[in-house]
Amino acid sequence: MSQHPLTAPEAQPILEVEGLTRSFGGLVAVNDLSFSIFPGEIYGLIGPNGAGKTTVINMLSGLLPPSRGLIRFMGQAVEKLPAHRIAALGMARTYQNIRLFAGMSVLQNVVVGGHSRQRASFAGRLVFSPGVRREEAASKAEALSLLKGVGLLELAGYPAASLPYGSQRRLEMARALASRPSLLLLDEPAAGMNAAESAALQDRLRTLASEGLTVLVIEHNMSLVMSLCDRVAVLNFGNLIAEGTPAQVSSNRAVIEAYLGTSE
Repeated sequence: MSQHPLTAPEAQPILEVEGLTRSFGGLVAVNDLSFSIFPGEIYGLIGPNGAGKTTVINMLSGLLPPSRGLIRFMGQAVEKLPAHRIAALGMARTYQNIRLFAGMSVLQNVVVGGHSRQRASFAGRLVFSPGVRREEAASKAEALSLLKGVGLLELAGYPAASLPYGSQRRLEMARALASRPSLLLLDEPAAGMNAAESAALQDRLRTLASEGLTVLVIEHNMSLVMSLCDRVAVLNFGNLIAEGTPAQVSSNRAVIEAYLGTSE
């Protein structure tokens, strides 16, 4: 198996998952899942509907506790930590069902994403001190830069709810990036995007990865996954059935059967 350049033996994973399992009553949604992701890598997690992909992201980000298993992020065990603690360590995410502040502007949504990094005191905010003003100005400037990066700068003053679905996807990613994460989890980021928007998304993610961001992406757009990801893992009924380069995964018999119901 060919390796991603950052998966050499001396490289340390940014995320390690061992034996991750989640049951809902008698249903095992994710079963004994193990994988590692390395710094700067774009890692795809794919599978048919109901395979357990979003359940995995919910466990990684702290929204859902595992039934058992280990999750190490940046070398720290996080499987028992709440979502806000994991986010503070440098993990950000988007959602399958978009979660924007619909009544706020596009710009305000991104500024909110960076609030976890602000250091001004409560007292300083009450009197809007010079330090708070500088911090707010810096946050606005960074938010505008992020909006430019996803092609939404001209819509900064528009209500978030007025954006078409594909643009809301891009806005949600910009808001997640505002926290300056080390690992970005994307749940179906290309949903609702046209071909041009999808191509721009690929370009943006490649640029971010080249700058050191690590990305885990769930996506049904197989063309995007196969052209974007360094490595891909395939889930089916909660089980890992394949992992490797896009070329290896796309020619794997178990993967073909899972998607097409046939080995031919």
